Amino acid sequence: MRSLDKDRVPDPSRSLVAEFWWRAHVELKPDPARTVLKPFHLAYPGQSDGEAVRTRAIIDRMLSLDSRTREIARTYLTNLLDDRHRNIEGALLRRFDALRAYLPPKKRFQKRDKLLIGGLFDEEYAFEAAALFNPSIVRHWNQRGLKKGEVRFILSLRGIGEGHVSSVTFRTGVWNGKRRVRVDKPSPYASPPIVDEIGKDDTALCLRFEDAEDLSEAVLFPMTDSQARGLEDLRLVTLTEDDGSSRYVGLFTAFDGRDARQQILTTTDFNCFEMRPLDGRAVRNKGMALFPRRIDGRYAMISRQDNESIWLMTSDDLYRWDKAEKIIEPLHPWEMVQMGNCGSPIEIDEGWLLITHAVGIVRNYTIGACLLDKNDPSKVLARSNIPLLRSGPEQRDGYVPNVVYSCGALVEGRRILLPYGVADNFTTIVTGDLDAMLEHMS
Repeated sequence: MRSLDKDRVPDPSRSLVAEFWWRAHVELKPDPARTVLKPFHLAYPGQSDGEAVRTRAIIDRMLSLDSRTREIARTYLTNLLDDRHRNIEGALLRRFDALRAYLPPKKRFQKRDKLLIGGLFDEEYAFEAAALFNPSIVRHWNQRGLKKGEVRFILSLRGIGEGHVSSVTFRTGVWNGKRRVRVDKPSPYASPPIVDEIGKDDTALCLRFEDAEDLSEAVLFPMTDSQARGLEDLRLVTLTEDDGSSRYVGLFTAFDGRDARQQILTTTDFNCFEMRPLDGRAVRNKGMALFPRRIDGRYAMISRQDNESIWLMTSDDLYRWDKAEKIIEPLHPWEMVQMGNCGSPIEIDEGWLLITHAVGIVRNYTIGACLLDKNDPSKVLARSNIPLLRSGPEQRDGYVPNVVYSCGALVEGRRILLPYGVADNFTTIVTGDLDAMLEHMS
């Protein structure tokens, strides 16, 4: 590592500030044609009075129609949805079953009427119509069939749909370990999860994607009151336990329109997920990211307790966090407002590489990095003195100008792959040289 001139000013015409980045020429942009079938609730958020009465009235209204009219309606329903969704009948029948509390008791329903009732209380939701950004990345569990040096990966992406509500969608791809990256084309279908409650209330859920045939079909949209306005910025990591077992763990922000809460997602195959809230005195604010293994027998996590600095959290319990200490504070002009992580720390020979985001002048979001001690990550060994990535003229315009932001990176050998969101609009990817990155830290 070498010391940089603290007065060095990056070239304002370039977004790839450090010379070690290479563009992967990948752009993932929002697609309004991708829709998922989700429950349609009659009430506007926060206005649930009368929803039960209206639900019963609509069901009675439909059942009062003559048989021929109901058959015409069923044909219209299937023509509308069959070419856009897989196993539409299964989805509509599951929705019908969820409405049994509103149905006339002891009445026997024909399949046609079950489908119609399910269709009245489902809706197509274009989950990535407005934006597709803030990506995270992990290695895919299946690395078979690849050429030497290649890595198959999974991307998570934050999609923005109607009402500026956030959901989570996924992509797969292959990185050759150098400069070439391919992201697989997503399926034209999207699948809603089958939701089972596993706790005393609806805050702990098991989500099963039984109809999905491709990982890109799985969509995580708001399913509880605490998530009513979105699931934001999933930070994925492969967590390896001391016994060698591993699973994927993701931390995300659940937003209900007023309060932001941290929740956790776990899976082994991206087909079945467990979702629950975190607990504890240190669970506050946004942007928590888990270390990929225990340190000295304890789980560890990076957070931002005070809205502006980077903190280290430790716990014996993955789901409860009570202890936190501040380890990095804003120092340079480009990080004066606040700092945070860009995903989980990555273990390299020199220590824990932590990619960071920072907010500075004119609310510019930039990306930097820190190096933490491998045995004691509360010790900061080095940090970047200039932004390593920022918005330039070619990448500054969008829904939120002057923002580059990531929720995770991947290291293979001495190379790094960094997907990032641009202007809260779309996602792109760069690759870089790890040794050159460390040289830009002091």
